[in-house]
Amino acid sequence: MLGVVGRTGAGKSTLVEMIPRLLDPSEGRVLVGGRDAREVPLGTLRKSVGYVQQDVFLFSDTVAGNIAFGQLGASDEQITEAAREAELLDNVQSFSDGFETTVGERGITLSGGQKQRTAIARALLHEPPILVFDDALSAVDTATERQILQRLRRRQGQQTLVLVSHRISAVQDADLILVLEEGRVAERGTHDDLIEQGGLYARLHRKQMLEEEIEAL
Repeated sequence: MLGVVGRTGAGKSTLVEMIPRLLDPSEGRVLVGGRDAREVPLGTLRKSVGYVQQDVFLFSDTVAGNIAFGQLGASDEQITEAAREAELLDNVQSFSDGFETTVGERGITLSGGQKQRTAIARALLHEPPILVFDDALSAVDTATERQILQRLRRRQGQQTLVLVSHRISAVQDADLILVLEEGRVAERGTHDDLIEQGGLYARLHRKQMLEEEIEAL
């Protein structure tokens, strides 16, 4: 798991958009499996990347239809398991029509967190070797976020997860964390390494811990 953090406008989304080649770097290169991403056929590359953004797009279809979009022949069991992995299953089971509940245009009938988790379930159903979550858990509470990440860690060795988050708590167990500032990598290391360095990451961590303590009062 690779974590990417930084203040708003630091370049986090720009960085991860280079993985599925939504953008190409002006200099340098992005390696996917040790190979320059520009040498991989675009269709092949994008099938290998499950990319979930903060602002997700859902279709005016059922919950099941949105999860299974682009995955013809997905079974009910596979859709259910993807929803479970995305911590969406309990919500769906509480809907009057379950997976057949119609999602309004752009997911208007769902909460922000439910929309994000539906998009995550869609990405998980495809089982790509690379998952990119670009602040895709921003509308999810921290307890649910923790449960989703615990499930994803069980896939370690099967998938690479690139997680962009404004929450330090989301990335602190990552194998490597990149801290971006003004479009460059300002710091890198594990959570413990970065706390010890006492730089930007440590300051963000202290700030968020203080905010959580204040909210708990």
